[in-house]
Amino acid sequence: MLLIAGLGNPGAEYEVTRHNIGFMFLDRLAELHGISCTSQGLSSLWGRGSIAGEEVLLVKPQTYMNRSGDAVSWAVSELSLDSISVVVAYDDSDLPLGRLRLRQNGGSGGHKGIESIIGCLCTSDFRRIRLGIGRPDSSSHGLSGYVLEPFTEEETVQVDELITMAVDSIEVLIKDGIGSAMNRFNPIK
Repeated sequence: MLLIAGLGNPGAEYEVTRHNIGFMFLDRLAELHGISCTSQGLSSLWGRGSIAGEEVLLVKPQTYMNRSGDAVSWAVSELSLDSISVVVAYDDSDLPLGRLRLRQNGGSGGHKGIESIIGCLCTSDFRRIRLGIGRPDSSSHGLSGYVLEPFTEEETVQVDELITMAVDSIEVLIKDGIGSAMNRFNPIK
């Protein structure tokens, strides 16, 4: 079984913000594979199903971003999974808008949701789908304000393409492994 978590913040006021692109990804993945993420339990909305022949649990932590690890570690514990069975999709301001980068493991890069997951799992050995949201310009309210702003109308086309690419990358990851997915979807520097 594979646990796929999309990170974001619960509540209508955050629904279409940059910080919630992980939720947007998970919603699209669930819709395309007929998985309903409406079950509630231990700080998450979740749903079970199958993608590319693999049983999956899709998880949307409802703990707010900075405590995402609580929900992810609960699911890992309940299902007796190894951390390498976890894939986390989240916003990354260090990547330009529309850029996707898959990673096999690594540090948090300063992302509070990833820091929480690393702390709760006691390891950084889980796979990631970094979804590029770009950085604010100098006239913005800073990074913390930027990530809580909705995408502009002009940005929504790039966001839609990014989410489509991320959904495609999950299918390659399941069928052919993380190495193949990274080779296919990570941009060449």
